[in-house]
Amino acid sequence: MEDPIQLKDEGNKYFQANDYTNAIQSYTKALQLCKDKKVGAVLYRNRAACHLKQENYVQAASDASRAIDVDAADVKALYRRCQALEKLGKLDQAFKDVQRCATIEPRNKTFLETLRRLGSDIQEKLKIQFSTDCRVQKMFEILLDENVDKERKEKAANNLIVLAREDAGADKIYQNNGVSLLYQLIETKDPEMILAAVRTFSGMCTGHKARATAILHLLGPEKICTIMGTDHEEIALATSNLLQNIYDSLSGEDKRDYGKEGALVLDTTQPLKSILLTLLEMLTSDRISGYGRDQALNLLSKNVPRKNLKDPDHSKTIFTIDHGLKKILKVVGQVPDLPKHLPLSENTQMIASILLNKLYDDLRCDPERENYFKICEEYILGKFDPKDMDKNLHAIQTVSGLLQGPFDVGNKIVGKQGVMEMMVALCGSEREVDQLVAVEALIHASTKMSRASFIITNGVSLLKDIYKKTKDEKIKIRALVGLCKLGSAGGDDYSLRQFAEGSTEKLAKQCRKWLCNPNIDVRTRKWAVEGLAYLTMDADVKDDFVEDELAMRAMFELCKSQDKTILYAVASTLVNCTNSYEKKEIIPELIQLAKFSKQHVPEQHPKDKKDFVEKRVKRLLKAGVTSALACMVKADSTILTDQTKELLARVFLALSENPKDRGFIVAQGGGKALIPLALEGTELGKAKASHALAKIAASSNPETAFPGERIYEVVRPLVSLLNTEKDGLQNYEALLSLTNLSGMSEKLRKKIIKENALVDIENYMFEEHDQIRQAATECMCNLTVCKEVQERFVAEGNDRLKLLVLLCGEDDFKLQRAAAGALAMLTAAQKTLCTKVTEVTTQWLEILQRLCLHEKPEVQHRGFVIVFNMINADKELARKLIESEMLEILTVLAKLEDDPHKQEAIDVARSCLGKAMDCGLIKPAS
Repeated sequence: MEDPIQLKDEGNKYFQANDYTNAIQSYTKALQLCKDKKVGAVLYRNRAACHLKQENYVQAASDASRAIDVDAADVKALYRRCQALEKLGKLDQAFKDVQRCATIEPRNKTFLETLRRLGSDIQEKLKIQFSTDCRVQKMFEILLDENVDKERKEKAANNLIVLAREDAGADKIYQNNGVSLLYQLIETKDPEMILAAVRTFSGMCTGHKARATAILHLLGPEKICTIMGTDHEEIALATSNLLQNIYDSLSGEDKRDYGKEGALVLDTTQPLKSILLTLLEMLTSDRISGYGRDQALNLLSKNVPRKNLKDPDHSKTIFTIDHGLKKILKVVGQVPDLPKHLPLSENTQMIASILLNKLYDDLRCDPERENYFKICEEYILGKFDPKDMDKNLHAIQTVSGLLQGPFDVGNKIVGKQGVMEMMVALCGSEREVDQLVAVEALIHASTKMSRASFIITNGVSLLKDIYKKTKDEKIKIRALVGLCKLGSAGGDDYSLRQFAEGSTEKLAKQCRKWLCNPNIDVRTRKWAVEGLAYLTMDADVKDDFVEDELAMRAMFELCKSQDKTILYAVASTLVNCTNSYEKKEIIPELIQLAKFSKQHVPEQHPKDKKDFVEKRVKRLLKAGVTSALACMVKADSTILTDQTKELLARVFLALSENPKDRGFIVAQGGGKALIPLALEGTELGKAKASHALAKIAASSNPETAFPGERIYEVVRPLVSLLNTEKDGLQNYEALLSLTNLSGMSEKLRKKIIKENALVDIENYMFEEHDQIRQAATECMCNLTVCKEVQERFVAEGNDRLKLLVLLCGEDDFKLQRAAAGALAMLTAAQKTLCTKVTEVTTQWLEILQRLCLHEKPEVQHRGFVIVFNMINADKELARKLIESEMLEILTVLAKLEDDPHKQEAIDVARSCLGKAMDCGLIKPAS
C-alpha cells in the first residue's frame, strides 16, 4: 500500500513543476489512503491550490472548506477559499474569509490589501444593485400605470430593453418578479407595450438556459406563437427573434460566454420539439397573420435543416417532414384570389417554397427522397376533383410552389398523368384566376432546357393563343413571360435562337412597357421583370433595356417594395446585362474539332464584347443600380437565398471592374452592402463579393469606403482570397488592399495577423509572378512594424530574412523599395537581425551597395538606413562596412550639397559617418 505522506510529497513536486493535473491525482490518492485528519486537511488545502491554478473555482472552494472544517484558523485554506469565492462573484463570502485571515495575521500586507479591495468592490456592487433594483421597479410602475403619459412609458420601455441585454440587468428583472410583470404588459393588448415586453424577454433569455426555460414555461410555445401571429409586422419580427433566442439558448447554438453562473438545464429535447410542433401548427391556422406565418416559416428554415451537411444528425428534418410537410404544401398551394384562403404576405409562398427546397436538400438517401416525393404526390393528386375547381386550382398552385423549390420533385409530378392536362384545361377556363394559376405553373415548369423543349412542342401555341385572345392584362403579361422563358432556352448562345429574328426584342419591349406602367399592380409588374430576366440573355435586349432609363428605374423601385420575391429576377436581369454569368472558356482547337465532327459550336453575340458591356455598366450606374443592390442586400435572409446573394456579388464585381467607378459605388452604399455578401452565401458568391471588396479597398481610401468599425469586418473576406485555389488576380488585388489597410493603424495590422494571413503573405513573396510577389512584399513591409512579425524573422531555422535580402537585389524598383523598407524597419527594431543579415547570404554587401547607389532616392534612402542600423548595432559589423567600398559611397553622398530630392539619403549618410567616428573607426578630416 502506498504511503499518503509520500504521495503528498510527490504531489508537491508536481505542483512546483506546474503539472497541476498529476498533482491533483497524487493528492486524491493520498486522501483515499489517509486516516489522519490533520494530514487530510493539508492535502485538501494543497488540492485547492491546484484547482485555483486550473481555474476550477467551485472545486477549489469545496476543498478549502474541507480543510477549514478541520482547522478553522488555517489561514492558507481561508485565503484560497477567499480567492475562489471572489472569482465566482461571491464577494461578501470572500470578504468574510479574508477578514478572518487579517484577524489571525494582522500584519500580513496581502490580506490587508485584499480586504481593502474587496470592501471597495462590495460597496460598488451594492451601489449598482440598489440602483438597478430601483430602476427596474420604477420602470414597471411607469409602464403599468394608466395615468402616465405615452412619452414616459416609451422611455421606460426602452430602458427596460437596454437593461435586459446586460446579464446583470436581465438578472435583476428576473429576480424582481419581472417575468410576471412583463406578462401583464402583454395582456394590456397595447402594441407598444407588447413590443417592449417581447424585446425585454428576448434580451433576458439570450444565452441563459434557466431564464429561457422559465420564460418558455410561463408563456408557453402556443402563447408566444399567438403573439407572433398578430397582424403587426414589428411584433411578429420581435417575437420571432425571442423564439430564436430561446431556441438557441436551449439547443446550445448560442456559444457566447454569459458568465460563470448561467444555470444548466439538463433536458431541452422536449421544449425544442414542442416549439417545432407549435410552429408547424401555426402554418395552417386561419387566425395567424401573413407576417406571423412568414416568421414561422423563417424559423423553420433557419433551425430545421442542418447547417453543415457533414453532420450526420438530420432528425429535425425527418421530424418536420413527418409532422408538417403537408402543412407547408397547404401554404404553398394557397390561391390569394380565392375567397377562402389563409392570410398571406407577398412573400409567404416564396418563403414556403424555399423551406421545401431546404428540407429536400437536407435528406441523405434515395428512400428518404422517395418518401418526400410520395407525400407530395399523394397530397397533390388527392386534391384533384372534377366537381370542385377550387381544389384543382389549389393542387396546380402547389405544383407551382414545388417547381420554385425542390424542382426535381415538382418536375416529376408534372410528368404524372393528368397534371399537365389539368394545366391545359385551366388555361382554357373562363375564370381569370384559373388562367392565372395555370399560366404561372406552365412558366415554372419550363425552367430546365428539357422541360422547355417539351413545352415548345406542346405549349407554345397555347400560350400564344392566350396572349392574343385575352384582354386581361394580368393573364396577358404572364403568358408573355412564358413565351419569354421559352424564347431564352438557348441561353446566351447566339446560334440557338428559339424564335424568329426580332421576336425577343418585341417581347422585351412589351415587358418594359408594362414595367413602367404605374397603373398596373406590383404583383403583375413583377412578372414583367421575370420576362426580362430571361430575355436579357439576348444581347440586343440587354442593349435596349439599358438605353431605357425609365424601365431601369422602375425595376429598381420595385426592389424597394414589400414584395421581395422579385429579387431573384432583378438579380438575374442585372447579371445578364453586366455579362457577369459564368462563361465557358472557348479553346480554338476544340472549336475546330467540333466543326470537323459537325457538333454544335456556341457563338458570341457581337454586342456581348467588352466595350458594349462597359457601356451597359456605365448606364446602370447612372440609373442608380448601386443603391438598388444595397437595398436588396438588406432583405429578409430567407427570401435572399444563397443563389440570389451570389448573383448580387457577381453584379457588384462587374460594376467595380473600372477603378473610376469605384468611388461612385462607395458613395451609393456599395462598400457596406458587399460585406454581408462576402461573409455569407455560396463559396463562389463569397469569393466574388470579397474580390469586389478587394478592388474597392485597393484603390479607394478604406476609411471612406468602410467608415468606423466596418473597416475591421473587411479584413476576413480579403484574407480569404489569399488561397491557392483562387486565381492570380484575386490574390494580387487582395494583397494590394491588405497593403492599403496595413498602412493605416496598428489595430488593423493586428486584425490581419489575427486572421492568420502572415503565412499566406510570406508564401506569395516566393511567387514567380512579379506583380504578386511585389504586392506581397509591400504588404509585409507595412506589417514589419508589428512585434509578432519581427519575432518571425528573428526565429531560428527559416529563410524569411534571406528572401528579404535577396529581394533587395532584384531589378524591379517597386519590389526593391518594399523589400528594402521592410529590412530597414526590421534592422532598426531588432539589432540581432543586423548581424544575421551577414550570415544569410554571401551577397549581402554587394546588395547593400546596390541599394545605396540606386538612382531612385527612396530606395537609396532605405539602403543607407539599413547601413546606419548595422553600424549602430555592432562595432565589428561596423568595422566590416567601413573597411569596404561602403565608406567611399557614404563619403561621396555626405559631401553633396543639400538637395530636396536626395536630402533624406544625404542626412542618413552623414549620420553613418558620424556614428563611425564615434566608434573610432574613422577620423574627421583635418
